[in-house]
Amino acid sequence: MTETIKNKFQPILLGSDINVYGMARSFYEEFGVISEAYSSAALAPTKHSKLVNVNVFPGFHEDPTFIETIRKIVKQRPKNDVQYVLIPCGDGYAELVSKHREELSKDFICTAIDHELFMTLANKVSFYETCEKYNLPYPKTLIVTQDMVKEGESLKVPFDFPVALKPADSVMYLDADFEGRKKAFTIKDQAEFDLILGRVYNAGYTAEMICQDFIPGDDSNMRVLNAYVDKDSNVRMMCLGHPLLEDPTPDAIGNYVVIAPDYNDDIYKRIKSFLETINYTGFANFDMKYDPRDGEYKLFEMNLRQGRSSFYVTLNGYNLSRYIIQDRVLDIPFEETIYGNGDMLWMGVPKKIFTTYVKPSEAKDKANQMIKDGKWGTTVFYKKDASPKRFALMKYSFHLYHKRYKQYFKENKG
Repeated sequence: MTETIKNKFQPILLGSDINVYGMARSFYEEFGVISEAYSSAALAPTKHSKLVNVNVFPGFHEDPTFIETIRKIVKQRPKNDVQYVLIPCGDGYAELVSKHREELSKDFICTAIDHELFMTLANKVSFYETCEKYNLPYPKTLIVTQDMVKEGESLKVPFDFPVALKPADSVMYLDADFEGRKKAFTIKDQAEFDLILGRVYNAGYTAEMICQDFIPGDDSNMRVLNAYVDKDSNVRMMCLGHPLLEDPTPDAIGNYVVIAPDYNDDIYKRIKSFLETINYTGFANFDMKYDPRDGEYKLFEMNLRQGRSSFYVTLNGYNLSRYIIQDRVLDIPFEETIYGNGDMLWMGVPKKIFTTYVKPSEAKDKANQMIKDGKWGTTVFYKKDASPKRFALMKYSFHLYHKRYKQYFKENKG
């Protein structure tokens, strides 16, 4: 990529987690650009990196600190023709950018949708109503409100146990602290259902909880899709992944740690039609699970950003940074949607974890063959960003998964 293009823009990433590092690495691989990150804390995945400069501002993850800090940064930066490309890499930051979209768009390239549509899609209650409207399959669902949960009384569930239980408002749920807290629950019986609901609402969470019919099957029945939608709501790129394993740690349940490439024409066409019909813009990420009872892929949620494991997209040849820069900086017209169909395995854990905890299957056999053929990679281990300090920290981070799986896999995923 020429120096001329490289000097036209500056990526500004919000956060400091593995999602931020994946985006920074994508920008560096495609354009040779070093990213700037703004965050309320410095997390391990971006430490000791030459690809991203992390600027820490305590309290930056919420207003008023967020918008006041951004205003100060804008005032202090040099006056030039550089375009600042703002990319939130977490739910909270994505919501803040959408909330302040009008103001931020004056000083940044900002792909966020308007706040009303954002809240409709981010909240799982209104998201499932939207799925109903656009004929997108999702699991049978009971919406639980705080008023429905009364001490000493059981709340009747309209489907058999086990059931899935998760918060409708994932941002509000971050502040709810209680014994046995998990990102999402698989509830085995009525007593556990009543206990967890009581704890959730006693912890200060006030939004709805989502209770769903549990779709049978392990993590390998999941699918994940990342997409980029341009300023005219054309889907420029979609890439489907086949998760083979998830993190079993209570606060990280649902985070994928092994993703194989996948392709499904029906999923691509359905999601493309949906995104373009609602006039979406920017990155989007969908989680879904195959239901063997009716052969449908049922949507669990939509994240209004690229997924935390979305580097699997770049790894398979569809560099995430390419599409936003072609669209917003280079103003290259839309021609056709690119449907991902790669051949690289993405790993977020040591290979030993994969071989030990993924059940035997055709998908596992294919993944093992990719590893043997050298067709695999990670987000955080990158030769062009190697240093003794960084390598040691990333090796240690990966090593910690052995303890996590030993402690939590049987309880939460086994």
